[in-house]
Amino acid sequence: MKTWTELPAETDVEAVVRRYFGLLRSGRISEAEQLVDHAPVRHVLTSLWAGARETGAEEAGAGRGPAADAWERDLSWLGELDLGDFSWGPTGSHLYVELTCRGRRIELALGFWVRPTDTGWVLTGPSTLW
Repeated sequence: MKTWTELPAETDVEAVVRRYFGLLRSGRISEAEQLVDHAPVRHVLTSLWAGARETGAEEAGAGRGPAADAWERDLSWLGELDLGDFSWGPTGSHLYVELTCRGRRIELALGFWVRPTDTGWVLTGPSTLW
């Protein structure tokens, strides 16, 4: 997990979020989990899939998506997702990032917090915000 000895700059935190998301997109889930302080990433993948499927259903017509569990066997669909705009809260300790699927914004954002620990500052999250 990335630990800073002092409160990190927003650009430093955003770089870790980009790396985390890049690892997810490339299917390197266990490496992504090690970058931030959070529970296993399955809930994030489930939410990302739901957001991506919603966009895909709109484009292809409802009901024509892959089988409900297909996303777990083949993570190639993650390549269709990208990060959108970053938004920081007024205290500078939390942010959320919008997501896109095939260039269209989806109704899901990932939330992260920068929090102090005994050894420094760490990035916690993500939460999934609908």
